[in-house]
Amino acid sequence: MTGVPETMTAIAISAPGGPEVLVPTTVPVPQPGKDEVLIRVAAAGVNRPDSMQRQGKYPPPPGESDIPGLEIAGTIVAAGEGVEEIVVGRTVCALIGSGGYAEYAVAPVGQCLPVPAGYDIAEAAALPETLFTVWSNLFERAYLVAGDTALIHGGTSGIGTMAISLCRLFGVTSIVTCGSDEKCDAARAWGATHAINYKAADFVEEVARITQGKGCDAVLDMVGGDYVPRNLKCLAEDGRHVSIATQGGAKATLFIPEIMTKRLTVTGSTLRPRPRGFKALVAYEIEKVVWPFVETGALRPAMDRRFPLAEAAAAHARLEAGDHFGKIILIP
Repeated sequence: MTGVPETMTAIAISAPGGPEVLVPTTVPVPQPGKDEVLIRVAAAGVNRPDSMQRQGKYPPPPGESDIPGLEIAGTIVAAGEGVEEIVVGRTVCALIGSGGYAEYAVAPVGQCLPVPAGYDIAEAAALPETLFTVWSNLFERAYLVAGDTALIHGGTSGIGTMAISLCRLFGVTSIVTCGSDEKCDAARAWGATHAINYKAADFVEEVARITQGKGCDAVLDMVGGDYVPRNLKCLAEDGRHVSIATQGGAKATLFIPEIMTKRLTVTGSTLRPRPRGFKALVAYEIEKVVWPFVETGALRPAMDRRFPLAEAAAAHARLEAGDHFGKIILIP
């Protein structure tokens, strides 16, 4: 821990509530444990789970920090037991269980990915959470392959824009839903094959029109509620529905004969509570299959705004206003 201070600035949640409960505070610098590294944070991503944690709806897994923040980028400054000292000094981005809204954060070494030379460090911090989520759900659970068509809700969100990018790189036709014509234009400009303004048209009818009645091969859904039965109507035979959030409701009524006759797969997952071993396997696969696109600059996240760490409350307010396009980043 040579050269590392004893204390640091971090963002605390003073009480469950609105963005104003995020306040800068001084806390001890964390110590890396077995198979962990300590990273001096250059940038941290802001994600919807952080907002839910702030509201008291999504507590960190046991043993994780109370400080929010699930993805970071920066320099490794110390290595814990079982980690080779050679990694110290490397620039990485990492998926973590919590603790990213701080000047220093601990990360499992298996969940770190190398930041290519010349790659914007803030953009690197915007990759892990959405990339791990989209890859593990659309390309692993939903088995997307070149030539498939995917329906993606929240087309201008961090998840949505990452899904658009991966679909483009891997030959998948993407249909996204957005809340305005302006957002639809932005999604298409980012690379979406089709964009539907769900406030002006029925996305079920639009998917049928776009696919000439066939339907899509997969749906990535973060809405839940009454969207789920509508999503199933959008699926082609042998289609796959993947739920990753329930922003519109945690319960849905499904018509089981439709699932049977079309041979649909209805599945879903959460990433944060998964074991470190699983996340390390996802990181390994991403490094082998996806990271070459990062190294060439072909995969970059859509970037919205960057806020100083002390302005985390303003960053959360922007996230929840819904006007952002892509990722919001905090800079310590």
